[in-house]
Amino acid sequence: MENIKQINRPKEEKKKLSILDEVIDEIETALQDPRGLIYHQRRIAFALSLGSVELLEHYLKRLNVFKIGAKINHLWLKKKKENVKPFISRSLTCPIDNINKIDKLLELAYKIEEERNLQAYGKQVSDEIIREKINLFFELKKECEND
Repeated sequence: MENIKQINRPKEEKKKLSILDEVIDEIETALQDPRGLIYHQRRIAFALSLGSVELLEHYLKRLNVFKIGAKINHLWLKKKKENVKPFISRSLTCPIDNINKIDKLLELAYKIEEERNLQAYGKQVSDEIIREKINLFFELKKECEND
C-alpha cells in the first residue's frame, strides 16, 4: 500500500495522517496473516471505524470547510446519511450539500460503520465480510483523496 508522506504538514495534520498510517498498517498486517482475517476481526472493525472518520475529517479540512476543533463522532455514521447531515453541518463553514461527493462519502462511511458493533463485540464473522469492509474503506480513501 502507499505510504502517506508527512513532510511540511502542520502538526495537527501529521497527527491525523499518522492515525491513517496506523489503520493501514493494521489492515496490511491482517491481510498478510496466513491464519486469515478473522484473527484480526475486532481490531479491523475498530480501525476501519476510526479510519473512516479520519478520512472524512481530513477531506473536509482539505476543502477548508471544517471548523477548527470540530470532530465527527463515529456514532453519527450509524444513522442514515440524511440524519447524519445535520450533525456534520454543525461542524462546517458552508452548507453540507455544497460539498462535492458528500453523499457518496457518507454512504461509504455508513456501509463501513454498519454492523461494526457486531464485528467488534459479537461472534466471529467470515473473512469475506471483513474483506468487504476493508474494500469499502479503500474506496472511501480513494474518493477522499481524489477530487
